[in-house]
Amino acid sequence: MISQFSEDEIQRYSRHILLPEVGGIGQMALKGASVLIIGAGGLGSPTALYLVAAGVGRIGLVDDDVVELSNLQRQILHATADVGRRKIDSARATLEALNPGVVVETHPQRLDAASAEGLISQYDLVCDGCDNFATRYVVNAACVKTRKVLVSAAVQRFEGQLSTFRPWHGGPCYHCLYPQTDGEASGLSCGEAGVFGAVTGVMGTLQATEALKELLNIGESMAGRLLMWDALRTRFTTIMLEADPNCPVCGGMGAEHAHTPQQQAAPSAG
Repeated sequence: MISQFSEDEIQRYSRHILLPEVGGIGQMALKGASVLIIGAGGLGSPTALYLVAAGVGRIGLVDDDVVELSNLQRQILHATADVGRRKIDSARATLEALNPGVVVETHPQRLDAASAEGLISQYDLVCDGCDNFATRYVVNAACVKTRKVLVSAAVQRFEGQLSTFRPWHGGPCYHCLYPQTDGEASGLSCGEAGVFGAVTGVMGTLQATEALKELLNIGESMAGRLLMWDALRTRFTTIMLEADPNCPVCGGMGAEHAHTPQQQAAPSAG
């Protein structure tokens, strides 16, 4: 298996290859994998950086925004010179400089019901760190329909949340957790409520970790669990989640694996 890597790749990924849980076979699996990242902002920045550094072979970035000065407090894919530039262009340049062996594809758009399914179907896994709840519902519905694992993270002020959704293997989908009927969840945006920059770094790094675990099929999945982090108190809390048997999106396909139900207030998007 190692013989299928170049000398540069063996050096670059040597610390992964040393891990029995990864090894040459796992690293080759990452090289052949693809991840779509929704949002190139506070969450998408660390997520993309770590997935590219890890050697995930193909990364897609979805974002229709441009870099603003207020972004730079947390969106570490971008620099001061990038202000006014499309985020996906700035992000691609940063990621390709980090690891030129990874293919970075850019999609300058905001996903909607008409476009999400076709785009998501082209990737193995989706990481959602977008900045609005309407898009989160669209992404979730497309992931359920195409059976693509969704790793979702969100932040607000000093708090973050993280979960993995794959209801066909048990547990809820995103809509089960936040069953809004009007397409929007309650909660303020980062621009309204504020966000502690380093919190997005922690949650985005956790999001990348869970994505890599899913791609490698190692460890314990976050499916059916919700991780909540309170940065001010340095406290992590994990609760078990239940699939909604009447969910209009997933139809409760994971209900037979459900745990004790817990209804949570939706955080702001990242």
